[in-house]
Amino acid sequence: MNVLVAGGAGYIGSHTVKRLKEAGHNPVIYDNVSRGHREVADILKVPAVFADLNDRDTLAKALRDHKIDCVMHFAAYAYVGESVEKPLDYYWNNVATTISVLQVMKDVGVTRFVFSSTCATYGEPQTVPIAENHPQQPTNPYGWSKLFMERIMESYDHAYGLRFVALRYFNACGAAGELGEDHDPETHLIPNVLRAASGKISYVSVFGNTYPTPDGTPVRDYIHVSDLADAHCRALDYLRDGGKSERINLGNGHGYSVLEVIEAARQVTGKPIEVRIEPPRPGDPSKLVADAQYARTLLGWQPAYPDLSSILESDWKWRVKHPDGYAAD
Repeated sequence: MNVLVAGGAGYIGSHTVKRLKEAGHNPVIYDNVSRGHREVADILKVPAVFADLNDRDTLAKALRDHKIDCVMHFAAYAYVGESVEKPLDYYWNNVATTISVLQVMKDVGVTRFVFSSTCATYGEPQTVPIAENHPQQPTNPYGWSKLFMERIMESYDHAYGLRFVALRYFNACGAAGELGEDHDPETHLIPNVLRAASGKISYVSVFGNTYPTPDGTPVRDYIHVSDLADAHCRALDYLRDGGKSERINLGNGHGYSVLEVIEAARQVTGKPIEVRIEPPRPGDPSKLVADAQYARTLLGWQPAYPDLSSILESDWKWRVKHPDGYAAD
């Protein structure tokens, strides 16, 4: 299938482009590279359109020129703390711009949509692990922006026949081949832990140690980015085969605390990693762990990297080879 990957020069998008190509599909990157990397298109050797999603004429032309069958959408802002500080930026980019994408798809006649959603739509969990029918009550604007889009896509489905799969990620991490995680600024735990191990930063900030968890630090479900990419390909196949719209969790089903991640990174890298305890960040739930059985049942999906050590090893290997990220290439 011909797939337009919005945000395909970013972290999860680029790994999904790689997987799509390996699976025999024809991915096209569409990215304004405000948070992605132009180098990705050269690494993956795929067509790319470097433009803004709000440029409706360019987007429509890309959909028509490449005879697109499905749009995969990764082009969102995704920092919880930033969303609390700049909520309007998140609602504009993650909601208004995505509505514009759906409108162009409707005008052109593209009816399949794979959407990057998030476990942040659940908010502070009432039960763990979290299944898809868990109440959704986000605790930050990022989570709300994704939940709004899930509801909007439902309306598009009913009114216009859009078929979508919303994939609710837990914590993406890891690296594959020449692709890795390279953000500026970097706020995600695993990259910062490994940056501390490599000496790029002097310590790791731990935001809060009084949460209701065994060691007081937040617990998260970490999933390798290649496993996420594989799930997207399976969602594409599901829609191609006539599947109805769905919302699906993606996680390993096991949670690790912040301090457990740091200790595992010490073991993988053999490096000391200094820790500093900081105040909790607004909007951070205490524990997010997936019940991902539905993905296994519906998509036949099974994580290839279920353990934290293999995830850390893949990321560490990439960082040793790319100490300055894509800027060194």
